[in-house]
Amino acid sequence: MRFIVMMIVLAFPVLDVIATIRFARWTGVPTVAWLLASTAAGMLLLRHESIGFRAKTLATLRGDQPLLRGLLDSGRKVLAAILLILPGIISDVIALVLLLLPINLGRPFVAQSLAIGTPFGDTIDGKYRHD
Repeated sequence: MRFIVMMIVLAFPVLDVIATIRFARWTGVPTVAWLLASTAAGMLLLRHESIGFRAKTLATLRGDQPLLRGLLDSGRKVLAAILLILPGIISDVIALVLLLLPINLGRPFVAQSLAIGTPFGDTIDGKYRHD
């Protein structure tokens, strides 16, 4: 079983480069251009996500966003960036599919109000007396 897994892991980059060469020949774009463009896109995505991860972490610490949602989204983008950096059109297609998955769509996280027990808004009626 280990031998089969090792053969798949070692054969994937070779097949990916062969597919990239054939795709580049079919489209008429040089292979080096495909490889440089995908590497540049992966590096930009990785740089952008490292900056975005800080903002998501701070939002999690403030309570604006749940922890798992930010980690899942950042992990997905980092994995896609690594796949874009790897040479080959198949890994690029996998990265694009990974980026297009609608994982974090849905109702955004709403933080709870600090004024618990106020059914009519954030205003609390009361009297103030200064001594």
